[in-house]
Amino acid sequence: MESERVESDAEAPRRAARTEVKPRQRSQRNWFVLFVLPAVVLYALVLIGPTVFSIGVSLFQWNGLTPPEWRGLRNYEILFRDPVFLRSLVNTLVILFVGGAVIFVVGFFFAAFIRTMRGRNFIRAVLFFPFIASPIALSIVWGVLFQYRGIVNTLLGNVGIDPVEWLSSEHIFKMAVAGTIWVSAGLYLTILLAGIDQIPPMYYEVAELEGASAFQRFRYVTLPLSWDVASVAAILWTIEALKLFDFLFAFGGATTTMPPVEIWNSSLFVYGQTFGDQVPAYRFGYASASAVLMLLLFGVIVVLLRRILRREPIEL
Repeated sequence: MESERVESDAEAPRRAARTEVKPRQRSQRNWFVLFVLPAVVLYALVLIGPTVFSIGVSLFQWNGLTPPEWRGLRNYEILFRDPVFLRSLVNTLVILFVGGAVIFVVGFFFAAFIRTMRGRNFIRAVLFFPFIASPIALSIVWGVLFQYRGIVNTLLGNVGIDPVEWLSSEHIFKMAVAGTIWVSAGLYLTILLAGIDQIPPMYYEVAELEGASAFQRFRYVTLPLSWDVASVAAILWTIEALKLFDFLFAFGGATTTMPPVEIWNSSLFVYGQTFGDQVPAYRFGYASASAVLMLLLFGVIVVLLRRILRREPIEL
């Protein structure tokens, strides 16, 4: 009995502490819900709601005016036999993987040299400028540069090289990808530089004392210690590659017509099947099916990238 009384006396302060903590926790939970709820509601209205609606519409044939007609998975079956959709899918993947590889190789290359240069903040601002400028304006500049009688062909002619039809059907998609890289590289270079700037200089000093070359310093110091930042940048680029629209549309299209099919990506395909061109198709069910497929595909790619790029954090 005496031991039970001692244990009861020992438990009393703990019970009192728990009793005192509960109202505080309840108050914190209420404030948490109060601040988070508007963001959750907005997120549901802007993203989750339209996504669910698109999934539902993808099962119908609907022009937005007449009653929808049930089609089941027929829209998805037709997509895989549609050469225009398959071309836009391939173009989207090329932009993602080829464009992404070039962006990150160029980004790390510049980051390795800019890190110790004088005036690196000015160089960083110059490289970042295309990203903050209007993509439509930049697409016009890009088109002017590569017209048949444009600046690039004029410079080539001055050194004895015949002019090239850069904007022909054979080369226009390559030029569109190059323009996309030009517009987007500044952002990812800035992100990579921000990560590299956090690496203590003493690591580079030790590597130099050990006789490491520039490539070895990059491989064993820069890359491992900026891996987390590069992983985040890779995910951001994956999302941007899926949403890319305005630069491609303005570069290859006109005020009332769609760009040539050769440069269509998934976003242009959706627009072309709904509101695009002089006579809009208004095929909302078919366009929604393509959007749902691309969402699933890129969701899988993002998950795989996160697994592939995942590394144990390195303490600085």
